[in-house]
Amino acid sequence: MLNQLKKNWLIVILVSVIIFLASRNLSPIPLSLPSSGGFEVASSKMMVSDISYPGRQVAPSESSNRLIIQDTSLSLQVKDVSRQIKNIEDATKQLGGFLVNSNLSKPEGAASGSITVRVPEAKRAEALDTFKQDAVKVVSESIYGTDVTDQYTDLEAQLAVLNKTKSKFEEILDKAYSVSDLMNVQQQLINLQQQIDSVKGQQKYYEQSAKLSKVTIYLSTDELALPYAPTNEWRPAVVLKEAVRSLIGNIRGLGNLLIWGVVYSPLIAILIAIYLWYKRRK
Repeated sequence: MLNQLKKNWLIVILVSVIIFLASRNLSPIPLSLPSSGGFEVASSKMMVSDISYPGRQVAPSESSNRLIIQDTSLSLQVKDVSRQIKNIEDATKQLGGFLVNSNLSKPEGAASGSITVRVPEAKRAEALDTFKQDAVKVVSESIYGTDVTDQYTDLEAQLAVLNKTKSKFEEILDKAYSVSDLMNVQQQLINLQQQIDSVKGQQKYYEQSAKLSKVTIYLSTDELALPYAPTNEWRPAVVLKEAVRSLIGNIRGLGNLLIWGVVYSPLIAILIAIYLWYKRRK
Protein backbone atom coordinates (compact mmCIF):
# COMPACT_ATOMS: atom_id res chain seq x y z
CA MET A 1 0.00 0.00 0.00
CA LEU A 2 2.81 2.40 0.88
CA ASN A 3 4.58 1.64 -2.39
CA GLN A 4 1.41 2.35 -4.36
CA LEU A 5 1.08 5.72 -2.62
CA LYS A 6 4.68 6.56 -3.44
CA LYS A 7 4.20 5.67 -7.12
CA ASN A 8 0.96 7.67 -7.38
CA TRP A 9 1.97 10.59 -5.21
CA LEU A 10 0.75 13.14 -7.74
CA ILE A 11 -2.79 11.74 -7.74
CA VAL A 12 -2.82 11.74 -3.93
CA ILE A 13 -1.82 15.42 -3.90
CA LEU A 14 -4.43 16.21 -6.57
CA VAL A 15 -7.25 14.58 -4.62
CA SER A 16 -6.16 16.34 -1.42
CA VAL A 17 -6.19 19.74 -3.14
CA ILE A 18 -9.66 19.13 -4.59
CA ILE A 19 -11.07 18.06 -1.20
CA PHE A 20 -9.48 21.09 0.48
CA LEU A 21 -10.94 23.53 -2.05
CA ALA A 22 -14.37 21.97 -1.86
CA SER A 23 -14.40 21.99 1.94
CA ARG A 24 -13.58 25.70 2.01
CA ASN A 25 -16.31 26.75 -0.39
CA LEU A 26 -19.15 24.33 0.21
CA SER A 27 -21.60 24.96 3.00
CA PRO A 28 -22.19 22.06 5.38
CA ILE A 29 -25.16 19.87 4.50
CA PRO A 30 -27.96 20.51 6.98
CA LEU A 31 -29.00 17.38 8.80
CA SER A 32 -31.40 18.97 11.25
CA LEU A 33 -34.16 21.53 11.40
CA PRO A 34 -32.84 25.00 10.43
CA SER A 35 -33.31 27.99 12.63
CA SER A 36 -36.71 29.58 12.55
CA GLY A 37 -36.37 32.66 10.35
CA GLY A 38 -34.16 34.67 12.56
CA PHE A 39 -36.17 34.02 15.71
CA GLU A 40 -34.17 33.32 18.80
CA VAL A 41 -35.07 30.20 20.70
CA ALA A 42 -36.25 31.27 24.16
CA SER A 43 -35.95 29.27 27.33
CA SER A 44 -39.17 28.54 29.17
CA LYS A 45 -37.57 29.35 32.54
CA MET A 46 -37.64 32.79 34.11
CA MET A 47 -34.23 34.42 34.30
CA VAL A 48 -33.16 37.41 36.43
CA SER A 49 -29.92 39.12 35.46
CA ASP A 50 -28.07 42.19 36.70
CA ILE A 51 -26.83 45.05 34.57
CA SER A 52 -23.42 46.29 35.66
CA TYR A 53 -21.52 49.35 34.58
CA PRO A 54 -18.34 48.77 32.56
CA GLY A 55 -15.28 48.45 34.72
CA ARG A 56 -17.08 48.31 38.06
CA GLN A 57 -19.13 45.93 40.19
CA VAL A 58 -22.26 47.03 42.03
CA ALA A 59 -22.92 45.32 45.36
CA PRO A 60 -26.47 43.97 45.74
CA SER A 61 -28.63 46.15 47.96
CA GLU A 62 -31.09 44.91 50.59
CA SER A 63 -33.95 47.14 49.43
CA SER A 64 -37.39 45.62 49.85
CA ASN A 65 -38.79 47.68 46.97
CA ARG A 66 -37.08 46.02 44.06
CA LEU A 67 -37.15 47.63 40.61
CA ILE A 68 -37.66 44.80 38.10
CA ILE A 69 -37.90 45.20 34.33
CA GLN A 70 -40.07 42.42 32.89
CA ASP A 71 -39.75 41.27 29.28
CA THR A 72 -42.08 38.57 27.97
CA SER A 73 -41.78 36.45 24.83
CA LEU A 74 -44.66 34.53 23.24
CA SER A 75 -44.70 32.13 20.30
CA LEU A 76 -48.18 31.61 18.85
CA GLN A 77 -49.41 29.44 16.02
CA VAL A 78 -52.32 31.28 14.38
CA LYS A 79 -54.60 30.95 11.38
CA ASP A 80 -54.12 34.50 10.05
CA VAL A 81 -50.89 36.30 10.97
CA SER A 82 -51.90 39.71 9.58
CA ARG A 83 -55.24 39.75 11.39
CA GLN A 84 -53.67 38.58 14.64
CA ILE A 85 -51.09 41.39 14.54
CA LYS A 86 -53.89 43.93 14.10
CA ASN A 87 -55.89 42.39 16.98
CA ILE A 88 -52.85 42.50 19.29
CA GLU A 89 -52.21 46.15 18.42
CA ASP A 90 -55.85 47.10 19.12
CA ALA A 91 -55.89 45.17 22.41
CA THR A 92 -52.65 46.86 23.49
CA LYS A 93 -54.11 50.33 22.97
CA GLN A 94 -57.24 49.39 24.95
CA LEU A 95 -55.04 48.28 27.85
CA GLY A 96 -53.17 51.59 27.89
CA GLY A 97 -50.07 50.39 26.07
CA PHE A 98 -48.52 51.18 22.73
CA LEU A 99 -46.92 49.54 19.71
CA VAL A 100 -43.11 49.40 19.53
CA ASN A 101 -42.65 47.65 16.18
CA SER A 102 -44.12 44.91 14.01
CA ASN A 103 -43.25 43.02 10.85
CA LEU A 104 -44.99 40.59 8.53
CA SER A 105 -43.43 38.27 5.96
CA LYS A 106 -44.83 35.57 3.72
CA PRO A 107 -42.11 33.03 2.98
CA GLU A 108 -42.73 29.91 0.94
CA GLY A 109 -45.15 27.65 2.73
CA ALA A 110 -46.29 29.77 5.68
CA ALA A 111 -46.79 33.39 6.69
CA SER A 112 -44.92 34.61 9.75
CA GLY A 113 -44.34 37.82 11.63
CA SER A 114 -43.74 39.41 15.00
CA ILE A 115 -44.99 42.33 17.03
CA THR A 116 -43.48 44.06 20.05
CA VAL A 117 -45.66 46.11 22.39
CA ARG A 118 -45.42 47.71 25.80
CA VAL A 119 -48.25 47.36 28.31
CA PRO A 120 -48.60 48.53 31.91
CA GLU A 121 -46.93 46.02 34.22
CA ALA A 122 -50.12 45.77 36.29
CA LYS A 123 -52.02 44.59 33.18
CA ARG A 124 -49.34 42.27 31.76
CA ALA A 125 -51.13 39.06 32.76
CA GLU A 126 -54.40 40.35 31.31
CA ALA A 127 -52.63 41.31 28.09
CA LEU A 128 -51.05 37.87 27.72
CA ASP A 129 -54.43 36.18 28.16
CA THR A 130 -55.92 38.48 25.51
CA PHE A 131 -53.10 37.81 23.03
CA LYS A 132 -53.54 34.03 23.40
CA GLN A 133 -57.32 34.00 22.86
CA ASP A 134 -57.35 33.60 19.07
CA ALA A 135 -54.22 31.45 18.85
CA VAL A 136 -54.40 27.90 17.53
CA LYS A 137 -51.60 26.87 19.87
CA VAL A 138 -49.27 28.54 22.38
CA VAL A 139 -45.91 27.13 21.34
CA SER A 140 -43.84 28.79 24.08
CA GLU A 141 -44.00 31.51 26.73
CA SER A 142 -40.96 32.98 28.45
CA ILE A 143 -40.52 35.74 31.03
CA TYR A 144 -37.20 37.53 31.51
CA GLY A 145 -36.69 39.69 34.58
CA THR A 146 -33.86 42.21 34.99
CA ASP A 147 -33.29 43.56 38.49
CA VAL A 148 -32.07 47.18 38.20
CA THR A 149 -32.56 48.15 41.86
CA ASP A 150 -28.84 48.37 42.57
CA GLN A 151 -28.16 50.41 39.43
CA TYR A 152 -31.03 52.77 40.26
CA THR A 153 -29.72 53.21 43.83
CA ASP A 154 -26.26 53.93 42.50
CA LEU A 155 -27.68 56.58 40.17
CA GLU A 156 -29.42 58.25 43.12
CA ALA A 157 -26.07 58.45 44.93
CA GLN A 158 -24.41 59.93 41.85
CA LEU A 159 -27.21 62.46 41.50
CA ALA A 160 -26.84 63.55 45.12
CA VAL A 161 -23.09 64.13 44.67
CA LEU A 162 -23.62 66.07 41.44
CA ASN A 163 -26.30 68.32 42.98
CA LYS A 164 -24.08 69.02 45.98
CA THR A 165 -21.16 69.89 43.72
CA LYS A 166 -23.39 72.13 41.63
CA SER A 167 -24.49 74.02 44.75
CA LYS A 168 -20.86 74.63 45.68
CA PHE A 169 -20.07 76.03 42.24
CA GLU A 170 -23.15 78.28 42.41
CA GLU A 171 -21.80 79.71 45.68
CA ILE A 172 -18.43 80.30 44.01
CA LEU A 173 -20.18 81.96 41.07
CA ASP A 174 -21.82 84.50 43.41
CA LYS A 175 -18.38 85.44 44.78
CA ALA A 176 -16.50 85.57 41.47
CA TYR A 177 -15.50 89.00 40.16
CA SER A 178 -13.19 88.56 37.19
CA VAL A 179 -14.53 87.63 33.80
CA SER A 180 -12.23 84.61 33.52
CA ASP A 181 -13.45 83.24 36.87
CA LEU A 182 -17.05 83.76 35.85
CA MET A 183 -16.50 81.95 32.55
CA ASN A 184 -14.69 79.02 34.17
CA VAL A 185 -17.32 78.54 36.86
CA GLN A 186 -20.12 78.87 34.32
CA GLN A 187 -18.52 76.18 32.15
CA GLN A 188 -18.24 73.86 35.15
CA LEU A 189 -21.91 74.44 35.95
CA ILE A 190 -22.88 73.62 32.37
CA ASN A 191 -20.89 70.36 32.51
CA LEU A 192 -22.45 69.42 35.85
CA GLN A 193 -25.94 70.12 34.55
CA GLN A 194 -25.31 67.88 31.54
CA GLN A 195 -24.21 65.07 33.86
CA ILE A 196 -27.26 65.59 36.08
CA ASP A 197 -29.57 65.45 33.06
CA SER A 198 -27.87 62.25 31.87
CA VAL A 199 -28.31 60.55 35.26
CA LYS A 200 -31.94 61.64 35.46
CA GLY A 201 -32.49 60.27 31.96
CA GLN A 202 -31.13 56.86 33.00
CA GLN A 203 -33.35 56.88 36.07
CA LYS A 204 -36.37 57.78 33.93
CA TYR A 205 -35.56 54.94 31.55
CA TYR A 206 -35.43 52.40 34.40
CA GLU A 207 -38.65 53.74 35.91
CA GLN A 208 -40.60 53.67 32.64
CA SER A 209 -39.22 50.26 31.65
CA ALA A 210 -40.37 48.84 34.98
CA LYS A 211 -43.83 50.40 34.64
CA LEU A 212 -44.33 49.37 31.00
CA SER A 213 -43.53 45.72 30.39
CA LYS A 214 -42.25 44.78 26.92
CA VAL A 215 -44.01 41.86 25.25
CA THR A 216 -42.71 40.31 22.02
CA ILE A 217 -45.07 37.97 20.17
CA TYR A 218 -43.84 35.70 17.37
CA LEU A 219 -46.62 34.57 15.02
CA SER A 220 -46.79 31.97 12.26
CA THR A 221 -49.19 29.56 10.62
CA ASP A 222 -46.43 26.91 10.77
CA GLU A 223 -45.36 25.75 14.21
CA LEU A 224 -41.87 24.89 12.97
CA ALA A 225 -41.26 28.52 11.99
CA LEU A 226 -41.60 29.60 15.63
CA PRO A 227 -39.04 29.53 18.44
CA TYR A 228 -40.05 27.02 21.07
CA ALA A 229 -38.56 24.99 23.90
CA PRO A 230 -38.11 21.38 22.70
CA THR A 231 -40.16 18.74 24.47
CA ASN A 232 -39.87 14.99 24.71
CA GLU A 233 -43.28 14.50 23.15
CA TRP A 234 -43.17 12.41 19.98
CA ARG A 235 -44.95 14.17 17.14
CA PRO A 236 -44.84 12.20 13.87
CA ALA A 237 -45.98 15.19 11.75
CA VAL A 238 -43.14 17.33 13.05
CA VAL A 239 -40.61 14.53 12.51
CA LEU A 240 -41.86 14.11 8.93
CA LYS A 241 -41.40 17.80 8.18
CA GLU A 242 -37.91 17.75 9.66
CA ALA A 243 -37.01 14.69 7.58
CA VAL A 244 -38.29 16.30 4.36
CA ARG A 245 -36.34 19.49 5.03
CA SER A 246 -33.21 17.51 5.83
CA LEU A 247 -33.61 15.51 2.61
CA ILE A 248 -33.98 18.70 0.56
CA GLY A 249 -30.88 20.13 2.23
CA ASN A 250 -28.84 17.01 1.50
CA ILE A 251 -29.96 16.93 -2.15
CA ARG A 252 -29.03 20.59 -2.48
CA GLY A 253 -25.62 19.90 -0.94
CA LEU A 254 -24.97 17.00 -3.33
CA GLY A 255 -26.02 19.22 -6.24
CA ASN A 256 -23.52 21.85 -5.12
CA LEU A 257 -20.80 19.20 -4.93
CA LEU A 258 -21.63 18.01 -8.48
CA ILE A 259 -21.44 21.58 -9.79
CA TRP A 260 -18.04 22.04 -8.18
CA GLY A 261 -16.86 18.80 -9.76
CA VAL A 262 -17.97 19.94 -13.22
CA VAL A 263 -16.30 23.35 -12.80
CA TYR A 264 -13.00 21.79 -11.67
CA SER A 265 -13.08 18.96 -14.24
CA PRO A 266 -10.82 20.78 -16.78
CA LEU A 267 -8.18 21.32 -14.11
CA ILE A 268 -8.46 17.69 -13.02
CA ALA A 269 -8.09 16.51 -16.62
CA ILE A 270 -4.98 18.68 -17.14
CA LEU A 271 -3.35 17.39 -13.95
CA ILE A 272 -4.12 13.78 -14.88
CA ALA A 273 -2.66 14.34 -18.37
CA ILE A 274 0.50 15.84 -16.85
CA TYR A 275 0.81 12.89 -14.49
CA LEU A 276 0.40 10.31 -17.29
CA TRP A 277 2.95 12.14 -19.47
CA TYR A 278 5.40 12.28 -16.59
CA LYS A 279 4.90 8.58 -15.83
CA ARG A 280 5.46 7.53 -19.49
CA ARG A 281 8.56 9.66 -19.74
CA LYS A 282 9.96 8.21 -16.56
